Amino acid sequence: MDFIFSEEQQLLRDSLQKYIAKDYGFEARRAIIALKQGFSDKVWARFADMGLLGAAFAEAHGGFGGTPVDTMLVMTELGRGIVVEPYFSTVVLGGSLIDLAGSEAQKQAILSEVAQGKLLLAAALGEPNSRYELNCVQTTAKRDGAGYVLDGHKAVVLHGESADKLIVSARSAGSTRDARGISLFLVDAKTAGVQVQGYRTIDGMRAAEVKLANVKVGADAMLGGIDAALPLLEHAADFAVSALCAEAVGAMEALNAVTFEYLKTRQQFGRPIGSFQALQHRAVDMFIHCEQSRSMAYLASVKVQSEDPNERKRTVSAAKIQISRSGRAISQEAIQLHGGMGVSNELAAGHYAKRLTMINATLGDVEHHSERFASAA
Repeated sequence: MDFIFSEEQQLLRDSLQKYIAKDYGFEARRAIIALKQGFSDKVWARFADMGLLGAAFAEAHGGFGGTPVDTMLVMTELGRGIVVEPYFSTVVLGGSLIDLAGSEAQKQAILSEVAQGKLLLAAALGEPNSRYELNCVQTTAKRDGAGYVLDGHKAVVLHGESADKLIVSARSAGSTRDARGISLFLVDAKTAGVQVQGYRTIDGMRAAEVKLANVKVGADAMLGGIDAALPLLEHAADFAVSALCAEAVGAMEALNAVTFEYLKTRQQFGRPIGSFQALQHRAVDMFIHCEQSRSMAYLASVKVQSEDPNERKRTVSAAKIQISRSGRAISQEAIQLHGGMGVSNELAAGHYAKRLTMINATLGDVEHHSERFASAA
C-alpha cells in the first residue's frame, strides 16, 4: 500500500515521537504509573499544548479537523512509548461517541473542553456478562418525569476512576440482547448514586468498576435518540479498534527494536547471539509480522470512514485479527529471545508484551472479530 503522509501529518508524528523519546522514557513512565491516578497531569497538559487532544475533532468544536489517519499517527507513537495517559478513553472512544451521537450544543460544550485538556471522559459500555457484545446491556434507564433513572453495573471502564464525565449505555426498552432499546447518557462522575472503584490493569493502565444506583439525569443528558444508540456504538467502537491497531503497531515496532538490539549485544560462545542463523530467522518472522500489521492498520484507518457499515466492520475486524495474532507472536518471540530477563519488570520487553495482550482483549479478541468478520460478509 502506497501511503504518503502530508507535511502536517509528518510534523505531528515527528514532534510527538521526539517528545516521547526525550521526556517519556522507561523510567519516567514507571514513576508515572506509581502515581495514584496512574497518569501525569503535566504530560496531559503537554498533549493539549501540542494539539493532540483536539486533532480528531472539527474546528467548529475546538479541534483541528483531523481524520482517522491523524489519530492513527498519534496512537502509533503512543504505542511506541507505551504511554499510559487516558488518550484512548477520553479522545478516541469517548470523543468519538460525543462526535457521533451528541447534539451540536453537546459537542460545542464537551469537545472543546476535551481539546483543551480540561475534561476527561470514560466510556462505560461493557458489563460483567456482556463479553464483547455492545448490544448486551442490563443497565436500565427508566423514565422519571422529564429525565431518567439509571441502575446497573459497568465493568472494566478504562480510566473510569479519573473521568469527569461517563458515557453510559443503558437499556431504555426491550430485553437484554435486543438491538433496539439502547440509549446513551452523559453522566457526571460526581452524581449521587455513582460508585467508582478503580484498579490497575496488567499493562500499567487504570480501569474501574462503575455501579449506578438510582442515578437521576435530565433529558439533556441523553446522547442521540432514544432506543437507537447501537449503530452509533458500533461505529465509535470500530474507530476505537482502528486506533488500537495503530497503537499495537507502534508497540510492535518498539518491541522489535529492543529485541534486535539485544540480539546484537548479548554474547554467547564468544559472539553475539544475533549471529546465529536460527535466531535470525525468528527475528525476520517478527519483522514480517510487524509489516503485515502496519498495512492492516493503514487500511483500517481509511476504511473506518466508509459509509457502508459492512465494509467498515469487515475491514476493522480483519485488522484486529491480524494485529492481535501478530502481537502475540512478536511478544512470545521477544520474551524468549530475551531469555529469563524478558519477563522482568526491569526490561521494557515484558511491558510491551503486556500492553499488546491488553489490546487484544479490548473491544473484542481474535475469536470475537473472526465471528464478526464472517457475519458481516
